[in-house]
Amino acid sequence: MQSQDTFTEITFHYVNGETESFDIPITPEAFGEQLPDLLNQPWLTLHLFDQTVVVFTAQILRVEVKPPIPELQGSGVFPEVHRVTALTRGAKVWEPEG
Repeated sequence: MQSQDTFTEITFHYVNGETESFDIPITPEAFGEQLPDLLNQPWLTLHLFDQTVVVFTAQILRVEVKPPIPELQGSGVFPEVHRVTALTRGAKVWEPEG
């Protein structure tokens, strides 16, 4: 069995508001090296023990990766960022009647 630090957790956020997460048996550093190429693929194929999941990358709005990949550097990459507000998911804005 592989140790926990040889896995990378990825969460896909889709345009329809749904999310799903996967543990991929690859180090975060290796995943970071592949990430730009992966997102340029039209489809990603993930083989699970009981099924195969095919993800249409054009429907992905956001990808979260744990643990962080500080090795990603370059244009459009911002180090040492702090979140100021939490992401609001599925919240309905209250509007007064009237």
